[in-house]
Amino acid sequence: MPNLSTLKADLAACTLCADRFAATATSHTPNPVVWFDAGARILVCGQAPGLRVHKAGKPFFDPSGDRLRAWMDVSEDEFYDQTRVAIIPMAFCFPGYDAKGSDLPPPKLCADTWHRRIMATLPTARLTLLIGGYAQSWHLGAKNVTETVAAWRDHAPAVFPLPHPSWRNTAWLKKNPWFEAELLPALRHTIREVLHD
Repeated sequence: MPNLSTLKADLAACTLCADRFAATATSHTPNPVVWFDAGARILVCGQAPGLRVHKAGKPFFDPSGDRLRAWMDVSEDEFYDQTRVAIIPMAFCFPGYDAKGSDLPPPKLCADTWHRRIMATLPTARLTLLIGGYAQSWHLGAKNVTETVAAWRDHAPAVFPLPHPSWRNTAWLKKNPWFEAELLPALRHTIREVLHD
């Protein structure tokens, strides 16, 4: 098994995408947001940090994070305890914006370089949340977020696919009331069991 402290240090120092980020509309430098530690029981696998997270150096430190914590029914203290909850996105740096101000996708190079290595250091994880299409594609080979989340029972209780908690998905939530009525209670029950067992 890889040495966890060495792996975290190597990831924090990663500059593989420096040229890619310099060429974006934001022209920023890499700032990997490293947020996991030994003993984590829950893995939160999302897309990539946004600009606010890039600046703060803290994952889900934005309105999307507020919604995600509400979905999970966990406190900030619980969510940000790295020995309980590990944040393992498909890219650890903010990918930047394109010329129109839209988020760029997470660079595939990041997941190819780091994802499996990090997952191998967290054998105590009992629950994985797959947030959004990129994470669901990587972990499940899924191609459609709505279909994948609707089939959540096929993966629970070890894995829960979720839509991204962005405000952009508010309309999706209204069109799919089963998410809050059926999936979230099951998710919250599983989280309570995993964190307090």
